[in-house]
Amino acid sequence: MKFPVAPALAALLLASTPLLRAQAPEPPAVPEKKPDAPEKPADAPTPPAEPPPKPAKPHTPLPKPGEPLTTRRAVDSLTDAELDQVISLLRENYIAPDALTDDEIKRASVQGIIDRIAPGAALAQAPAAGAAPASPFRAEILDARIGYARLGATVPGNVGELDAALQNFTEKKLGAVILDLRATPASSEFEQTAEVCRRFSPKGKVLFSIKKPNIKQEQILTSKDDPKYQGIIVVLVDRDTAGNAEVIASVLRTHVRAMVIGQQTKGEAVEFAELPLTGGLLLRVAVAEVALPDNVAVFPGGLKPDLAVDVAQETTNEVLKKELEKGVSEFVFESERARMNEAALVAGTNPELDAIQALQKAKGEKPKPPLRDAVLQRAVDFITTIAIYEKKPAGKK
Repeated sequence: MKFPVAPALAALLLASTPLLRAQAPEPPAVPEKKPDAPEKPADAPTPPAEPPPKPAKPHTPLPKPGEPLTTRRAVDSLTDAELDQVISLLRENYIAPDALTDDEIKRASVQGIIDRIAPGAALAQAPAAGAAPASPFRAEILDARIGYARLGATVPGNVGELDAALQNFTEKKLGAVILDLRATPASSEFEQTAEVCRRFSPKGKVLFSIKKPNIKQEQILTSKDDPKYQGIIVVLVDRDTAGNAEVIASVLRTHVRAMVIGQQTKGEAVEFAELPLTGGLLLRVAVAEVALPDNVAVFPGGLKPDLAVDVAQETTNEVLKKELEKGVSEFVFESERARMNEAALVAGTNPELDAIQALQKAKGEKPKPPLRDAVLQRAVDFITTIAIYEKKPAGKK
């Protein structure tokens, strides 16, 4: 019996084809080829990395309930968005819109900046033609025991006169010197300022340095020789004391423990540049700061005295003018009241009665009290106290 082989084999192959396909491995996928990127030249510069964003300036927190809220502190507490909001709200609601034009806002910005950084900047008039009024040196001896030196301007001539006065005080063995800086005009002449400090400071001390924001190397001024005077030193200052005089007072307080007496100074221990404006005014701006020993900060807060004596500036100016004309002692020591004495008896006069009659002729009006230099009086009192203490025998209280 014959079997149909060919048709049977064909049927078997057709039936097994799906099974073979399922068992056969899939061909590997061919990745799609992307167009080649242009090659980077070997010498191409690497683009700089973007700097990290600057952190936002922290805002000043508002004061606690019950504490006073000043305009400055309130403004400092605002965010940038709130600052813009305040200006927008003012422009929309203020009753006088003409006061908030772009020009007025610009003027207010300049005024606000100068007020905020004062005394580091100011608008000033150009000085009149001609030399500035001189501020001369004056020296004398008070009560035969205290040397007094009014420095005046820090110029070579006055520094030379200071040398002569200190030599005289040393030869007379005066134990104390009062250096009066109340008539010293502000100046950025720091070399002469250092010369004054060198007259009192020990040799080899760093007096101060001058730092400018854009210059890494600072100018350092030091004492080069032994001091020309050694003893108790008292320095007098007032509200108008500024610049170089503040530097002298600070250096002497640090290096020779000078006692500073008077009022808090202006806080201008900096170098100023005077930049002319097209309209004739000057923009006076601090361009360098004086760094003082022991990191004493004078700019912008001023120098606080060791012993504060509150005197009106008008009174101080009047006293300084009179002292230059008549001498200092008259404005320091009280004049003795007229009394009956032997000479008056011989002459047949009565000084006490004469004083009463003079008062009656003035229609009973109280005579004006004599002009006195209260700051200088306190300096003399301080030196007197030190002298009494030093003479006090040991062991006694």
